[in-house]
Amino acid sequence: MVLIELVFAIALGVFVVLLLVNSMQREQQQQRLRNAFYQQLGAGNGYISLIQLVAAAKVDPELARQFLEHQAQVLTATPEVDADGDTFYRFPKLRPSDAAR
Repeated sequence: MVLIELVFAIALGVFVVLLLVNSMQREQQQQRLRNAFYQQLGAGNGYISLIQLVAAAKVDPELARQFLEHQAQVLTATPEVDADGDTFYRFPKLRPSDAAR
């Protein structure tokens, strides 16, 4: 009985550690996405594509797509397609007076 309790306690401990590690990894990915998003937004003068965000943040494309679509919705970005058929999001430009507020 003691052996079963010990195995259960160890398994529970491992599970908790794995949950914490997973949570920390997700938070790191979100932070990389945020940093890459604003860096690419500035570099692209308000334009950003999914592939640019994926490459800059080095995260899973599906995670980046969800992040980018959420930002596009919240910040009222307009999707645009270039001559090659690539989709970009055009975000409202940040004006100097907006940054001072």
